[in-house]
Amino acid sequence: MPEDNPSDSAGADGGGGTRPEPGHFLPGGTGDVLTDSDAAAARPLTGSRKQAVGLGKARDISGPDPGLRRVARPLPTDPNATGEYSGPPAAPLAGAPLTPLTGTRRTGGSRPVGWHSNPSRTGAQFTTDAPPVKPPRHYSRAVIAGLSALVLIILTGATIAGFKLIDSYGNPVDNPMSRPSIKKSEAPLPVPPDPTVTITKQGVPDTVRLQQNKIYTVGKLPAVHCTEPSIKPNSQSAILTYYRALLPCLNKAWEPLVTKAGYTFRPPKVVLQSNQGASPDTCTGESDVAYYCSDTESINISWKSDLEWYKDDPLGARVWMIDTFAHEYGHHVQQMTEMITASWSRQGWTKSNSMKLEWSRRRELQATCFGAAFLGANKQALGLSGAKLDKWEWETQHSGDDYNPKKIRDHGSKKSQWLWAGPAFQSTSPASCNTFTASATKVS
Repeated sequence: MPEDNPSDSAGADGGGGTRPEPGHFLPGGTGDVLTDSDAAAARPLTGSRKQAVGLGKARDISGPDPGLRRVARPLPTDPNATGEYSGPPAAPLAGAPLTPLTGTRRTGGSRPVGWHSNPSRTGAQFTTDAPPVKPPRHYSRAVIAGLSALVLIILTGATIAGFKLIDSYGNPVDNPMSRPSIKKSEAPLPVPPDPTVTITKQGVPDTVRLQQNKIYTVGKLPAVHCTEPSIKPNSQSAILTYYRALLPCLNKAWEPLVTKAGYTFRPPKVVLQSNQGASPDTCTGESDVAYYCSDTESINISWKSDLEWYKDDPLGARVWMIDTFAHEYGHHVQQMTEMITASWSRQGWTKSNSMKLEWSRRRELQATCFGAAFLGANKQALGLSGAKLDKWEWETQHSGDDYNPKKIRDHGSKKSQWLWAGPAFQSTSPASCNTFTASATKVS
């Protein structure tokens, strides 16, 4: 392209035109107008920087040119070393002062070339040394023992809980592992009461109660020094008063023996015999015979027969009244020692009528025996000696089923009456009255 000042250019192109010289457009060339200050500051071109104009002589490229062979220089290991092929400059150290470039028109800091990372890091990026190892921490024996105990407790609790869980879900049908959720009812369900545990005490067989009762082993009846009541039984009220005055003597004599045998002592009631057949459930007896009622634990007095006898034979009537009262109290001893219940049980279970009567005779003869033991222990206080003792022996030997107008053999014959009353009067001990182990001939 032609320049505006063709006269300033040098050289011709063979076509008559001009061409710019090398360096024409460079600072200081012919194409640049330099001032005096630029000329003074410009560096003069040296001969080493001149380049030959033109392409020069052609070279053969089929073989290697010895002139082009150069041994590659190794890269410097020192980041401060410089060379022709040293690579990009080393990254500046963190905190190093920045030195501005000189001899150029660019002002300011250094140009960031070569490293595309934060130049503010310090120290080497990698090291060949292993990281320091902290020494293991040592614990005291107390701490180790505490931790071991805690671990043991946790393991034990987990084991127990596991066994309980296995037991609760032992049956996969009755206790499935997953249960459907149940919506809570609005009203709370009633809490069932605690179940009542009833412990049934093994009962004593009837035969054991009758044949091995503790009352047979408690010893003799004591002498309580009770005298015969000084009351003439010549009226209904007097007869009742006479029996009630005699009652404390028998209570005092039998209470220590019943208690020693392991039973609870209870004094009986003394009432006058009421009218017959008031109710099927009423405890009744014959109109002219006294009887004991176990339901009410009462001795029922046949006052009419006593009153008639007293009018005919006052001494014989009083002896008979004492003996009758001691006999009925003997039934109360059977009640307190549970023998009367056992005997009625045996009597009720048997199907033989003769055996029923035999059980009745054993029960009645034992009551006669208990009464005779009391009379023998207190014979002096009651005045059972001389004519009075003779009266008692005769009446005992002449009482029993032999004199029953209905001929019912439920109390024992007169022979059996004396067989049990006579020895008990002498021994004064309940041990003489075990009629439930005696042979049938002795309770006929």
